[in-house]
Amino acid sequence: MNIANQLTLLRIILIPIFVLILILPLNWGVLTLIGTPIPVHQFVATCIFAVASLTDFLDGYLARKYQLVTNFGKFFDPMADKLLVLAAFVILVQFGWVPAWVVIIILSRELMITGLRVLLAQHDGQVMAAAWPGKIKTFSQMFAIIFYLLNDAGFAQLNIPMADIMLYICLFFTVYSGIEYFYKGRFVFAE
Repeated sequence: MNIANQLTLLRIILIPIFVLILILPLNWGVLTLIGTPIPVHQFVATCIFAVASLTDFLDGYLARKYQLVTNFGKFFDPMADKLLVLAAFVILVQFGWVPAWVVIIILSRELMITGLRVLLAQHDGQVMAAAWPGKIKTFSQMFAIIFYLLNDAGFAQLNIPMADIMLYICLFFTVYSGIEYFYKGRFVFAE
């Protein structure tokens, strides 16, 4: 297993650690970040989420630079992203920070694209790699989550709802990239 795929597996392993630290009733105190109070356990969970998110960009970079692109990576890298992001969004809905309807759209798109990838793999043995709109979607999702978890630190004092702005950017690219994937894979439905 190459280094890029190992980073993908690390991201998957970090997901339950992130979730447990975020949802357990931990009382590690409160810290202030750029004038914004944040519970320490929430900050630690944010750091874990950020590290897991960075492995997404790092594994893709290494896979391309050193020709380590594999079908395993093409399938499990986006799957790890989906698991990480959806776990965070479900928790944010539970906390009442994110509207459920937005997460339902994001979740529906992710499940439909995963199904499409399976159909494409069965059809011709190929795995559809992520395109740029899908990468922008993932990037904006991860930043929206980080801003929510940091209570919009740095932006709250300016009355700029950066987390909400990033959420609706990611919602746009979620829908756009979903339509694009289905358009590119439409030949599977010709049968």
